[in-house]
Amino acid sequence: MKYVIGENKFDKFFKQRESLILQFKKGDMTKKEYIEESYNYIKYMDITPFKIVDNFNKAIYNYQYYNMMAKYSYLKAREVRRYNEHAEFYREYIEKANYYYYKKDQNTLKAIQILDFYDVEAYYVKVTSDYLKDKLFEIIFTDYEDIILHSKSEWLLKRLKEEGVFKEGIRKSLIENYINEKY
Repeated sequence: MKYVIGENKFDKFFKQRESLILQFKKGDMTKKEYIEESYNYIKYMDITPFKIVDNFNKAIYNYQYYNMMAKYSYLKAREVRRYNEHAEFYREYIEKANYYYYKKDQNTLKAIQILDFYDVEAYYVKVTSDYLKDKLFEIIFTDYEDIILHSKSEWLLKRLKEEGVFKEGIRKSLIENYINEKY
């Protein structure tokens, strides 16, 4: 992203993200459109993740960046497979998606570590997808109610349990419509 004096990288990125979320919530765009528009914004603005993550905002920013890149890569992989196109492109997109999801989970842990595991809670969420059932969990922050993260990472889940922030049982997601909409 190009630097402009007086412009805050976080504010600009999250303002665009909030605008897209609002459009999704109002039904003005599908989840697929939300992912594509988010990806296009990242590319248009030449956004890159932070190399040094030394505060909570940077970790969340990186989480959002990697999450969107992963979702877009997965979306492209599904399109390639749906149209029975080149198998090597499918594998390439899946590998990219897995890489981005791993980086997203690393930044999730970094955000939680920055808070020293305080005011953090995680739990499994109720999903309509058989694939995500008993795998997808939600992470919330008491002091940041608008920040809702998700993962299915086993290593991250293990760490959350070790730190005592993972609660057993299945709950309704705070963003149930989004996580249960297919794309």
